[in-house]
Amino acid sequence: MPGIDKLPIEETFEDSPQTRSLLSVFEEDADAISNYSQKLFQAMNRIYDAQNELSAATHLTSKLLKEYEKQRFPLCSDDEVMSSTLQHFAKVIDELSSCHAVLSTQLADAMMFPITQFKERDLKEILTLKEVFQIASDDHDMAINRYSRLSKRRDNEKVKGEVMEDVYTSRKKQHQTMMHYFLALNTLQYKKKIAILEPLLGYMQAQISFFKLGSENLTQQWEDFLTNIGTSVQNVRREMDGEVDVMQQTIQDLEQASDLLYMPDPDPSQVPVNRNLTRKAGYLNRRNKTGLVSSSWDRQYFFTQGGNLMGQARGHVAGGLVMDIDNCSVMAVDCEDRRFCFQITSFDGKKVAILQADSRKDCEEWIATINNISKRIYLSENPEEIAARVNQSALEAVTPSPSFQQRHESMRPTTQGRSRAARTSSVSSAGSETASPALSVLSLDALVAPDTPIQFDIISPVSDEYAGQAKAAGQGRRTNPFGESGDTPPEESEDSILHQLFIVRFLGSMEVKNADSSDVIYETMRQILAARAIHNIFRMTESHLLVTCECLKLIDPQTQVTRLRFPLSSVVVCSSHQENRRLFGFVLQTAEGRVDGRPVTVCYIFESNNDGEKICDSVGLAKQIAFHSEMDRKATEKKEEQDKAKEKQQEELSKQKQIEKDLEEQSRLIAASSRPTPPAPSADGQFLVLSKSQSEDSDAGQEGREKGESEA
Repeated sequence: MPGIDKLPIEETFEDSPQTRSLLSVFEEDADAISNYSQKLFQAMNRIYDAQNELSAATHLTSKLLKEYEKQRFPLCSDDEVMSSTLQHFAKVIDELSSCHAVLSTQLADAMMFPITQFKERDLKEILTLKEVFQIASDDHDMAINRYSRLSKRRDNEKVKGEVMEDVYTSRKKQHQTMMHYFLALNTLQYKKKIAILEPLLGYMQAQISFFKLGSENLTQQWEDFLTNIGTSVQNVRREMDGEVDVMQQTIQDLEQASDLLYMPDPDPSQVPVNRNLTRKAGYLNRRNKTGLVSSSWDRQYFFTQGGNLMGQARGHVAGGLVMDIDNCSVMAVDCEDRRFCFQITSFDGKKVAILQADSRKDCEEWIATINNISKRIYLSENPEEIAARVNQSALEAVTPSPSFQQRHESMRPTTQGRSRAARTSSVSSAGSETASPALSVLSLDALVAPDTPIQFDIISPVSDEYAGQAKAAGQGRRTNPFGESGDTPPEESEDSILHQLFIVRFLGSMEVKNADSSDVIYETMRQILAARAIHNIFRMTESHLLVTCECLKLIDPQTQVTRLRFPLSSVVVCSSHQENRRLFGFVLQTAEGRVDGRPVTVCYIFESNNDGEKICDSVGLAKQIAFHSEMDRKATEKKEEQDKAKEKQQEELSKQKQIEKDLEEQSRLIAASSRPTPPAPSADGQFLVLSKSQSEDSDAGQEGREKGESEA
């Protein structure tokens, strides 16, 4: 049926199958037209919505350009040229916005109205007629069915009339509905063309009108203005491209130079440590105590400002004061759960901060920077040059000098200080002092053996003997889990009169050859400090130094475990440095340790938060107390020995007297036994023979009776 372009209305009354088949083809075509029209309507509606959005956006753009001169940008000052240029653009865009508004109105009238009317009126009419025709066709089929079942008898005339009337009504309704339905389907073929072409015609006419209106508004003056603006934009773009090239080259150079810094812990040989800094900034982790034994770490940005250490959390505008680092002390510390940690202690010792760096290099640079600031190098005109000179002098201090006098020119105390040092080093003997030889006579080898190894840390924290004592003590009483000392002091210090505790940091120890004067301590200090500077060793073990009348103890401040124990009798010399009063040391001499039987002399160097001279005075006082206690003990022991000798003499005299008495008794018994005595007769008339012991007892009893009678 391709040649048929309309439904025959004349054949609607017959309602033949051919007519119904042709109707189905037109209905299918109507459904296709409806689907296509719906899609076309959606596309045109998007065009209309986009035009409305474009009109509103153009108007908003013009409004924002007018408000540019009222804005205050932090990085850009008032630019009159930019403001005037944007005002000109605002005028042009205003005119374009008016044109877009006119175009939106034309699209609504010429494009959207025709297709909307076709969709809402014509297509809905087809659907309505289709439903009505289907209902009428069903009613007609039912009426014909009832009419076909009528009986031949004439008794039901009334029913027959009703059925015939029903057939008449339903057939008429079906015929009329079918004719109007065919008319609407035939008309739809023409409305389809109109509904498609008319909106397109309106769209094109509206666009042509919009372009004409724009060409009229954009005069030659605006074209010249736009040309100038385009030239300016090209100049700005060329300038931007040049700046981008420079920045990209800078980025490449920085990437190549920073390749080693990307590692969290770079190799010190490839990235050397700068020890001449007087200012430093970077992220560090700070330890904060949250309880008795628990702590947390917070990451902040730290920087030095003059003699202050500042901290700033991420997101904060400004930083706050962490602590004053003038005259402070800084050292590397060991934390149980963190690496690269260092501790800063204020000059009065009341404030302590434990920080963690990201790498060993960063940690050492922070320690060196804070050391330089602590010496107030930052107050000079060229702080970095002075810091470099100080560090260079520390490195050159290791080179041997021709004479001992020159080597100790900077470290030897003055004559007045030497007398005071002699007073503090009075622990060399009990109440007696040994005159030190002249410094010009002493040589370097007479004090410290060449190539002597230096121990920078405490290797053996607890010996087996003290571990056994701690275990035995732990079985007798409960152990404090927080490492605090209990009410019961240790056994070896129960009777001690002196108990003084100092916070010290172990710098190092080395074997020495001479222990006659405090000069060996100064030389050991110089060598240990110079070796630490050369080998980049900044970590120091902090301990509590307990001074008693029996010994010196190094105690772990966390666990209260004794790390080292020095018998007070083995401490030969103790002295502090006169220029840096926080440095002190002592010489320990032991009789055992060598194969040849010679004593081993070791010098230990420490740094204290307090004055080192006070510690030396405390050690000297402990030596004096121990000396007097020893003298009293010896006197007491001597007296006890004399008393024991007298008691022993009395016991010997009493034993001698007892022996003499026993001898007299034996002589009497012998004399009595030598006398002849007649035997006594028995009851049966025979003689009774007595044994020797019985005779002796009888003689003794007789002599006793005779003696008693004579005394009476």
